[in-house]
Amino acid sequence: MRRGTRGFAAGLGALLVAGALLGFVPALLWSGAEIHPLAADTPHDQLFGLFPVNAADNVVHGLLGLWGLAAARSVRGAILFARAMTGIFAALTLGGFVPAAGDLLPLYGNDIWLHALLTAACAWFGWIHHVSA
Repeated sequence: MRRGTRGFAAGLGALLVAGALLGFVPALLWSGAEIHPLAADTPHDQLFGLFPVNAADNVVHGLLGLWGLAAARSVRGAILFARAMTGIFAALTLGGFVPAAGDLLPLYGNDIWLHALLTAACAWFGWIHHVSA
């Protein structure tokens, strides 16, 4: 079971890095012509037409992903990563309900449920999964 926490950190890290890189591929971005009700003023490009992204968002995801890949090298690192990411994703989920001043990170729309799902997964691997080993 402990290996599962390391695998989770590596998998989430790889997913975040991949998402960050894909967010810079113009062919995968749909124009954010419509403004979501929970957005500030600026429409963002939508990765696969689903998730609002911008350069700052991609950089944040990339850095968090690299942290996950590094944390997966040890059980302790993976557990700490999962626990920290629980708080980060919970904050991002709640941030999706508040129009951002300055609109630095697009957190609205489908990002809300995705961040909520990731919060639950990180909590599972950070506090529950590794204890049952």
